[in-house]
Amino acid sequence: MEDDSVLIQAFGKSPKMRIIDFFLDNKLFDFSKKEIIEEVGMSKTTFYKVWKDIENFGIVKVSRKYGKTKLYKLNRENSMVKGLIKIERRLIKEPIPETEKVKLST
Repeated sequence: MEDDSVLIQAFGKSPKMRIIDFFLDNKLFDFSKKEIIEEVGMSKTTFYKVWKDIENFGIVKVSRKYGKTKLYKLNRENSMVKGLIKIERRLIKEPIPETEKVKLST
């Protein structure tokens, strides 16, 4: 739990949250789907179950293409992403009290 980011601690380890957290931790870089799967450590099946939602919400965008491979980057212009960045910064400044963590996890 202590190795988890503040967002994962606050909102849990759902596949979507793990992917979003990965991009928030790597704002400046772009990644192929294969790289994301490897870095996040999830199965392809789980990844593809949630990936469409992440794309449809505009959380990521295609940054460039390398042959047939698309590389994706965090879409920092997206209002949802801006909100998540603000929440992350707030959580870093003011960690969630232990009693609140228990309430969030139930």
